[in-house]
Parts: sequence; C-alpha cells; structure tokens
Amino acid sequence: MTTPYERLGGEDAVRRFTRRFYALMDSEPAAAACRAIHPADLAGSEQKLFEYLTGWLGGPPIFVERHGPPMLRARHLHAAIAGPEIEGWLLCFRRAWAESFDDPDLTAAILPQVEKLARHMRNRPDA
Repeated sequence: MTTPYERLGGEDAVRRFTRRFYALMDSEPAAAACRAIHPADLAGSEQKLFEYLTGWLGGPPIFVERHGPPMLRARHLHAAIAGPEIEGWLLCFRRAWAESFDDPDLTAAILPQVEKLARHMRNRPDA
C-alpha cells in the first residue's frame, strides 16, 4: 500500500511544501499574527514541520527519533494561539498545499485532519 508520503512525492515534495508554507507565512499579511509567534529565523520551524509531516504522512519517523513524541499542543503552549494565529496558519497551509500537490483524493483526506489539528492548538480565547 502506498503511503500519503509516497503519493505526494516523498522527501523532496514535503521539503518543497514546507519551504513554500514558511515563505507564505513570512510574506502573507493575513498570516501576520501567526508569523509574530514564530522566531525571527524560520529555519528551525521549517525543519521541524518537515520532520513532523514526513512521519505523519507515512514516511520515516524522523521527528519522533529526534524530538520524541510530538505532543504538539504541549510544545506550543508557550505561544498565544487564538483565532487569528490559527486562521493565518491554515491559510498558509492550504495555499502551499494547493500549490504543491495535485491529488484531490488525498487533499480531501488530509486537509480536514490538518484543520482539526490546527483548531486543537488553540490555547487562548480570541481578543
């Protein structure tokens, strides 16, 4: 059985996606609130998202090997995440996904899960 990781194109494809995702976050005005909770240099964030998505999509579990269990919500508690941060992150994710991958069936399976996870990251009420 082919994994989503393989269907999308493996390491190179996931790397291109995460690069595009963070380029959008760095330039998209609608993602400003999300960008503001990230470090000035996005290289570490980009690498961690690449590692996480690689394993989550069925590729090698490099995030877990390097950092332990994801526990994403706990790892993000230091950052104030409310509606504007979530919506900015999702905007960048959706746009980078649409620009990077052309697999409607996989998109229909993956994006709802990503959206649910993004909304689960909320740790503050909207202002």
